[in-house]
Amino acid sequence: MSREYDDIDRIINVMPKEARTLRPMAPLILFALTVITTLISGALQQGLNIIDNPKAILRGYPFAISLIAILGTHEFGHFFASRRHGVFTTLPYFIPGPPIPPMIGTFGAVIKMKSPIMSRSALVDIGAAGPISGFLVSIVVTIWGLKLSQILPLPAEGGHYIFGSSLIFHMLTSIILGKIPHGYDVFLHPIAYAGWIGFFVTTLNLIPIGQLDGGHIMYALFGVWHRIISVVLVAFLAALGALSWSGWFLWAAILIFILGIKHPPVMDDHIPLDVKRKFIAIATIGIFVLTFVPLPISVR
Repeated sequence: MSREYDDIDRIINVMPKEARTLRPMAPLILFALTVITTLISGALQQGLNIIDNPKAILRGYPFAISLIAILGTHEFGHFFASRRHGVFTTLPYFIPGPPIPPMIGTFGAVIKMKSPIMSRSALVDIGAAGPISGFLVSIVVTIWGLKLSQILPLPAEGGHYIFGSSLIFHMLTSIILGKIPHGYDVFLHPIAYAGWIGFFVTTLNLIPIGQLDGGHIMYALFGVWHRIISVVLVAFLAALGALSWSGWFLWAAILIFILGIKHPPVMDDHIPLDVKRKFIAIATIGIFVLTFVPLPISVR
C-alpha cells in the first residue's frame, strides 16, 4: 500500500465520528428552496404571471431541472472523487437566490471538505471531476435547448439582455442553428439559457486562483508558483472588469477578500503528477478556454 493510502487510513482513524457523518437535513432544505426559486425564475423568463396564477410556477420546470442537473452533477463529481481519495466532504449545499430576472434563482452549489487532500494527484482528480462532469451535462442541455430556441429579428427598441458566446456555445449554435442572418439573433429557450449558465459556472470555477477548482489544478501543476499566478490573474480580472464587464471586478474582489488566493499544501507535495493526471489537468485548461467569455452579459 502506498504512503498516500497509509496516511488516509491514519487520518480516518483519528477523525471524530461526527466529521465522517453525512448530515442531510440542511442540504435537503436548501435543495428544496433552490428548486422553488429556480422554478419561479424559469416561469418569469416565460413572462408568466405567478401572482395571479401561482400554479404557473410549475411551468418553470424546464429551466429549473436543467440548471439543477448541471449544478448537481458538478458538485457530486467533486463528492465522489473526494470519497474515492478518502477525503470527507459534506453533501452539496445548493444556495437559493433571487429569482427576479436577470437573477436565476440560485447562487450555485458548494461542498465543504472536512479532511485534508493527500497528494497532487488527488487534487487534480477532485478539482477536475466537477468541471468536467458539469461541462458534459451543459453540452447536452445546450444542444437540447438550442433545438427549442428561435431565430428572430432584433427588436427595434433596446433594453434587452445580450449574452456573450463562449467558443463552445458559439460552435454548438453554429452547428445546430446555422448562420444567424444580419439583424437577427437567437432567443434562447430556458433550457438553452440553463446550458449557457452551466458553461459560465464552469469557467468561473476553473479560473486558476486560490482554492477554486482551477486553483486546485494549478497548484497541482506548479506548486508554490500558484500564489504568484493567482496574484497576476486577480489583477487581470480586475483590469478586465474595468475594461469589459464589471462582474469580473466583483469576482476579483470576492477572491481577494472572501475566498482568498492562497492554497494549502498537500501532505505528499513532493510526489509529481503522473501522465494521466497531467492529461486531465490540460483537459480542464482546454475546457476553461472553451467556456470563457470576456463580456458575459450586456444590455442592448
